[in-house]
Formats: sequence, C-alpha cells, structure tokens
Amino acid sequence: MDLSALRRHPDVEGTGLLAVDAADRLILDEADPFLRDAPAGAVSVIDDAYGALAIGATAAGATDLRVHQDLITGERALAANAERLNVTECRSLPFDSTTVTDSRVVLMRLPRSLDRLAEIAALVAAHADPDVVVVAGGRIKHMSVAMNDVLGGLFGRVDVSLARQKSRVLFAREPRPSIGAEQLAGWPRMQRHDDLDLTIAAHGGVFAGTRVDIGTRFLLSVLDGALPDTTSAVDLACGTGVVASRLALSRPGLSVLAVDRSAAAAASARATAAANDVADRVHVERADALESVADASRELVLLNPPFHSDATLSTGIAHHLFRDTARVLAPGGELWCVWNSHLRYRGALTAIVGPTREIARNRKFTVTASRRT
Repeated sequence: MDLSALRRHPDVEGTGLLAVDAADRLILDEADPFLRDAPAGAVSVIDDAYGALAIGATAAGATDLRVHQDLITGERALAANAERLNVTECRSLPFDSTTVTDSRVVLMRLPRSLDRLAEIAALVAAHADPDVVVVAGGRIKHMSVAMNDVLGGLFGRVDVSLARQKSRVLFAREPRPSIGAEQLAGWPRMQRHDDLDLTIAAHGGVFAGTRVDIGTRFLLSVLDGALPDTTSAVDLACGTGVVASRLALSRPGLSVLAVDRSAAAAASARATAAANDVADRVHVERADALESVADASRELVLLNPPFHSDATLSTGIAHHLFRDTARVLAPGGELWCVWNSHLRYRGALTAIVGPTREIARNRKFTVTASRRT
C-alpha cells in the first residue's frame, strides 16, 4: 500500500506536511513480523497522527484494529484516509481498557510528554495480553533516555532498534499488570491552587498539566470586573478547563461550554469541573473548534490559542480558531484572547473577528477583546 497517498485532512494546522513520516515507516517495518502473526482483534494503535500506522498495519495483514487518537482531527483523518483506500479494519475507541484489553501488538508514536507516555504505558501494562509487544517510535530529536525509564517501570524488557532516517523504535515486553493498574489509578493527577481557589485535574500530555500556565494566569488576572455581563461563555481550546471552572466559580449564574479537540484535555476539563463542584454549569465537548455551536449564537468566547503542532511552530491553529469564533459570535459578542505578544495577532483578530482593543499587556503576553460587528 502506498502510504504517500494518505492526507492530513482536516489539516487545521495548515502546515502542508505529509500524513506519514520516516518514524511511521520505521515503526511499521519493525512491527511487521508481529503484525503478521497477530490474530484478529489483537492489534491496537495509539496516537497515530493521521492513520499511517493503522492503515499500514492492515497492509501487513492485521485485522479488526482498535485505534485511539487523542485529537479528533486525527481520528477524522484516519476515517477519511481509510475510506479513500477502502480500508475497513479500523475501529476508533476511547482511551480506556476497551482499546488494549488482550492486545498482542500495540503500535504507537512516542509522545513528547513523559506524562502522556506514562499514562499510555500504564493502560497497556494493566490490560494487554501478557505476551504483548509495544512498538513505539519517533524522531530521535524528540526522544530521551527518560522514555526508556518510563517503559522500564511498567515492562520487564525494553529494547531499542537501530536508527534509520533520524528515527528510532523502542520495544516493550513483559508487562507488569499490577504496577500498571496502580499507576493508572493515579490519573488524572490533581493539584490545589489556593491563590485561585481552584483545583486542577490533568491527564498525561495536556498542556501545562496541573500547573496554570503564565498566559492563562495573566488572562485570569484581568477578567474580574472586566468581562461583559452575560449568562454564558465559551472556553475554547480549554485544556484542563482552568478558565471554564474559574469563571463558573467566580460567577454563580454563569454556564460555560468548554471545548478542546484533545480527548485527554476534554477528560481533564471534566475532572477539573467536578473537583471544583461546578460540573453542573461547565459542559465539556471534544470537538474541532466550535463546530457544534450555531452561527451568531454566542456572546462571549475566551481563548488562549495553542501555537505549536507537536514540535512545530504553527499559527494556523490560532487562525482556524479565530475564524470559527467569528462565525459563532452574535453581533456585539466578544472574543477575549491572550497571546504571546511576539505573534502579533491583533491585525488578524481585527480582520477576522472585528475591532480589537488591548485590555492588558506585560513583557510576554497581550490580552485583547475583539468585538463582532
């Protein structure tokens, strides 16, 4: 099968990169003998960006694959690529035991976050077949010895492949299910922030974890008494749901929609809302931007836009979020946005959303309010 035919669509980052890279190809080549011997339903794929691993595994003979991708856009890219190539063997599942129970082979891209790797490895160790082999690869520049240590704590044997095209694969075998179950029970992690009167819950790999990143902290510092008076708000690209839960705590009559395309972020935001007793007023959705929200229906959106796609600097995600916010804001509605000042988003916000005023600025960040006309 020609994997170069795979597409990134929907490519919200706008990077124009291919949907398969050298690390994907190395993972598939190293996994080939295991895939050919795996019975139906015994192969799992985790965090496959656009479907290269899942579709490539079917070409090696794997059938009835179980797949989990953190990003909903990656899940949709897999579905679109599978339909284009007439592949019917892939089932997208949530991040829980249904994805890996009794699996004999697990293929995965190594995440940059050690916490994400730890949570995935714990899930696999707790629920996969005792003879499972995990084939996890990535670009060498994003790998570290600490990844071997994480896997070594949950598996009895960890091996390393030879390097090829600046990529490498780790093999993990001999899972330790009791340790996996114990570590899995520790997710999401929780941290209390007394200065904000807020408890943050975070699954592995979510931006900032249980901390409050400095951009979000700056945004929160200017909200009290400054936001428009409204009964509802949207926390777009919500991450752990810090803004959503803090708003709900500070405004008892406010309901908040928290949205993120990451399954781990959405799960974290739900847990954060529950930890702060505001789950009845914070509704969390995993979605691409505001696709579930009707045109011209919202009065207030808050956003701390990501500007990285994995390791790549990309402002395409922010512009995608600006455009969808412009669609859903009612006339007179506002987007309150915090952004790294060097990105100079004010012109784009004015052009896409509407007249934009500066609310606050420090040495690193700018907070603006853009009004829909």
